[in-house]
Amino acid sequence: MRTETFQFRTGDRPVVRDITDTCAQFLQPGDTGLLNVFVPHATAGVAILETGAGSDDDLLAALRDLLPADDRWRHRHGSAGHGRDHVLPALVAPYATVPVLDGRLQLGTWQSVCLVDTNVDNAVRTVRLSFLAG
Repeated sequence: MRTETFQFRTGDRPVVRDITDTCAQFLQPGDTGLLNVFVPHATAGVAILETGAGSDDDLLAALRDLLPADDRWRHRHGSAGHGRDHVLPALVAPYATVPVLDGRLQLGTWQSVCLVDTNVDNAVRTVRLSFLAG
């Protein structure tokens, strides 16, 4: 197994950040197996979806509808509505696994690996990539 961590700046607003290029660059020629993408945070997730055509914004809109940033949450530290960020990983898992064949991610035509972060209190996120040879 080969593993490495990467830092991503997500800023001060909810974001879907495409990290596909980082995932692809982590792989080596001839790698065949599985790439695990893991976010070791209680308030972020990993999604595989289309980006750039509106689906990333649609995901954020759906999360705003499902998890409003208001005072309904029992988890109350941080900015207003921060408790919703702690519920996010139940809906957008903090991990994804992607097949790899001959050093290339086996994603569908429009699929991208994305970091999903609604937590405006934490502007930098860690992502751990682990390649498991098959």
